[in-house]
Amino acid sequence: MIREIACIIIPKVHGYTPGRSAGLQRGGGCAAIADCMPTYWELMLLVLPVFAVMAVGVGLRRVGWLNATADASLLKLVVNLLYPALIFENVHANPALRTVGNLAWAPLVGFGTVAVGIALCYYAAQALGLTVGAGRRTFAFSTGIYNYSYMTVPLMVALFGGESLGVLFVHNVGVEAAVWTVGVLVLAGESLRTGWRQLLNPPVLGLVLAVAVNLSGLGPHVPEAGLGVVRALAACAIPLGLLLSGATMAEHLFTQPADLFEWRTSLGAVALRLGALTGLFLLLAKFGPFSADLKHVIVVQAAMPAAFLPLVLVKHHGGHSLTAMRCVLATVVASILLMPLWLRVGLVWVGG
Repeated sequence: MIREIACIIIPKVHGYTPGRSAGLQRGGGCAAIADCMPTYWELMLLVLPVFAVMAVGVGLRRVGWLNATADASLLKLVVNLLYPALIFENVHANPALRTVGNLAWAPLVGFGTVAVGIALCYYAAQALGLTVGAGRRTFAFSTGIYNYSYMTVPLMVALFGGESLGVLFVHNVGVEAAVWTVGVLVLAGESLRTGWRQLLNPPVLGLVLAVAVNLSGLGPHVPEAGLGVVRALAACAIPLGLLLSGATMAEHLFTQPADLFEWRTSLGAVALRLGALTGLFLLLAKFGPFSADLKHVIVVQAAMPAAFLPLVLVKHHGGHSLTAMRCVLATVVASILLMPLWLRVGLVWVGG
């Protein structure tokens, strides 16, 4: 089901079939590496529909069809029901997640990439002239966390097939752990105990259940009627998440557009998130002792802009909301051009 939904969001383009770059690794019969690697413009055509769905969310907020009062309930629906369904669908019978290396390395990579990213951005913010109390913590938190779910899922499916999502979701457990521990500590100075409690959430619990079903061999025995319900719910997760992401950005776009660009914050965020950190991610993917599936995850995450979750958490913890919005907006806009470039570099250098 998720493969079909991804092909709606990211349609087949001339000369490129979704999942083709996985052919070399999985014996798909590509005659040469060049035959398996999408070009920059093919990748651009894969990326643009993701941004188009977000733009629809911006338009819905503008015309009042998706108002701010609905955001909290819809976000709870996505996070607590639809996203766990998406996880279960792609993990409960996934052979890639019966490999100890994927189960061990994936969450460690997720945690490490976010923790290191936040730390580097914290010290880079000082070099940019940002100080504690005037945006330094918010800059580090917002720029150091990449968009690890809503934008990543359809691209992973398009490039490597739906079976690649299982490793992505296990990787994202480590990302969540870093966000709620290292991230919250940097942003608001909360205790580790408070941060770890946030990990007891429906997506993580759904992943634990799905991994248990997968490892026990019960995956093929899950009733088809139940899986039908799970697939129907899973199909809604990414489109609705992208619409909500666009609507969240629209609040700032329409209320204070002149304040959304500030050269130190905006350009610094782009240089770090889509420059220095991308390079480090690709080095990790190239030389790390990981499976092909995990390398695919790292390559795609390397090209991602800043995540949208910090916009909510910064507001909740009393951070600088405008600084967070500048980081997110600048990296999202820049990623329209840079994401296909970095994906192309990663696929060719690390291997598709």
